[in-house]
Amino acid sequence: MKIRSLNPNFRRRLVTYGIVAAAFVFIQILSGAGLLTNSLSGQLVPICAYVIMAVSLNLTVGILGELSLGHAGFMSVGAFTGAFLSVCCKDVLPGWLTLTLALLAGTAAAALVGVLIGIPVLRLQGDYLAIVTLAFGEIIKNLLNSFYIGRDSAGFHLSFKDALSLGLDDTGEVIINGAQGVTGMPRSASFTLGIVLILVTLFVVQNLVDSRTGRAIMSIRDNRIAAESVGINVTRYKMIAFTVSAALAGLAGAMYAHNFSTLVARKFDYNTSILVLVFIVVGGLGNIRGSVIAAAALTVLPELLRGFSDYRMLVYAVVLIVMMLFNQSPQFAAWRQKLAAKFRRRRPNRKEA
Repeated sequence: MKIRSLNPNFRRRLVTYGIVAAAFVFIQILSGAGLLTNSLSGQLVPICAYVIMAVSLNLTVGILGELSLGHAGFMSVGAFTGAFLSVCCKDVLPGWLTLTLALLAGTAAAALVGVLIGIPVLRLQGDYLAIVTLAFGEIIKNLLNSFYIGRDSAGFHLSFKDALSLGLDDTGEVIINGAQGVTGMPRSASFTLGIVLILVTLFVVQNLVDSRTGRAIMSIRDNRIAAESVGINVTRYKMIAFTVSAALAGLAGAMYAHNFSTLVARKFDYNTSILVLVFIVVGGLGNIRGSVIAAAALTVLPELLRGFSDYRMLVYAVVLIVMMLFNQSPQFAAWRQKLAAKFRRRRPNRKEA
């Protein structure tokens, strides 16, 4: 009887999980040995958030084939929803329960916004969809800058003018203070939590991609007309991919918010959406493992290049170009294929058991 080889998709998922687990163990070893700087330690949770963002955006851009430039908007919805709930419940519920509810609330709120935005947006394609998603991302950011929410003995108060117009009594507190954001949040996010959420995100996205739904989504990406001709509901499957992507971005945002005591909307501007898009382009469109590696590497790279002082961003740009050439150049792709073929030929054949 021959030893059955693992399913290729399952083997690919295991390798990706193994890379994440190995990174966690490596960081724990460095931390235990005192080799992590304070700055790098403070970046661990944001790195995890950006990895989740990259994987979730790759579902829309790489798997669905639609360019979205407003992904940071969904992250901000999850972040502010989670932060609002944490501030309201931090003196009432245990810390772990507050954080759990904040993550779930941020995910659900971003998914809801994803559905509301997806209804009009997903009727568009190409550049038009990219421009509209960019506009929605900026609208969300500016709306959050205009929110003033407080609570007192009479309940919650909402205003779009200023904090004074809330009319709070002596027991009142301002929770969301416009452009100044949310303050007084519990810093309860950790690197371990980030790794767990990365694994959850990978499980959701990779199983979706390998499912019947994922195959339908990829068929829409490859040929929309052909997909429609065989009875695939294009709008439905595009909405599924877009909503799952938005929900995972909200999860990343809720975790990201709990790494700081203050949260402001300007952290989720257009530049953040472009940064996440760079991650998935460098890692490869549709390549989930590449998104994980690129997001982690490019987030930590500026810190590692701090020794170059004024030339740090110049070196960062050169490294980015080299990575792009290595991943996307046909010559490098052919070289990698030859190397992989040689490696496969050198592996010993499986023997019968």
